[in-house]
Amino acid sequence: MATKKSDDASFTAEERAAMKERAAELKSTRGTKGAAKKEKEAQDLKDKIAELPDDERVIAQKVADIVAEEAPELDPKTWYGMPAWARDGAVIVFVQPASKFKVRYHTVGFNDGAALDDGSFWPTAYALTAMTKATEAELRKLVKKAVG
Repeated sequence: MATKKSDDASFTAEERAAMKERAAELKSTRGTKGAAKKEKEAQDLKDKIAELPDDERVIAQKVADIVAEEAPELDPKTWYGMPAWARDGAVIVFVQPASKFKVRYHTVGFNDGAALDDGSFWPTAYALTAMTKATEAELRKLVKKAVG
C-alpha cells in the first residue's frame, strides 16, 4: 500500500520521489538532441529495469521486449522513474512497478496518444501480476493497437 499522506503534505513520499526523478530525467537530457538523446534515454531505461527487484525486472524486461518487437517506432525512455516508450517525446506506454509506489501489483499503462479508443469507454491501465503466455499475447495486441 502506498505510504500514507501526512496532514501537511498533498503527496506521498513515493509521489514526491517520482516527481524528483522526472525533474532529474529532464535535466539529464537538457542540451542533448537527436541520436545522442535517444541513446541516453534508451540506456536510462535499461538501467532502470536493471535496478528493479527480480520479479519486477522480469516483467518490465518482457514488456520492453514486446514494445521493441511490436512497436519499434516508439523510443525507450524513463518517465517519472518508470520504464516508458514514447512517440515524438510523448509517452504512449509505461510500466509502473509495484515497488515504486508500494502497491499490490504492477501496472502497464497507456497515455492519451495510444490509439486504444473503443466506443465511449475503454481501459488505459492494466494490472499485471505475472507474465504468462496469454498475458504476453494480449499485451502484444494492445501495444500494436496503441501505436495505430
